[in-house]
Amino acid sequence: MIDRNERRREVCEALDLSFIRVKALLALQAGALTLGELAAALSIDRPYTTLTVHELERRGLAERTVHPDDRRSKLVELTASGRMAARLADDMLNRPPAALVALDAADLAALDRITALLAGEHPDATS
Repeated sequence: MIDRNERRREVCEALDLSFIRVKALLALQAGALTLGELAAALSIDRPYTTLTVHELERRGLAERTVHPDDRRSKLVELTASGRMAARLADDMLNRPPAALVALDAADLAALDRITALLAGEHPDATS
């Protein structure tokens, strides 16, 4: 199912960005982060975070400003274009595959029960 519905590639092609840059857009949706916070959120090192942010800036998707409480630190935030791109990425990544949408209620209930079991959850005996 995952191989047939690879959303990452679709998002990367639509935005013409690598997936780490897409992840950066998504991480910045909630608001501005320092470079260190963004590096931690992306699980990458600071030099690579700087390169990632530089590319987002070059494309007009993000901007860096001086942190108001620590002039040695930079804040990264999305531009209006960056917010639009992040929303598009979020929508694309969270859109269910057509095959899943086409399932009837009984099949969805069965799938829900099976995935709960696979996740180690114990559904109610009444379910």
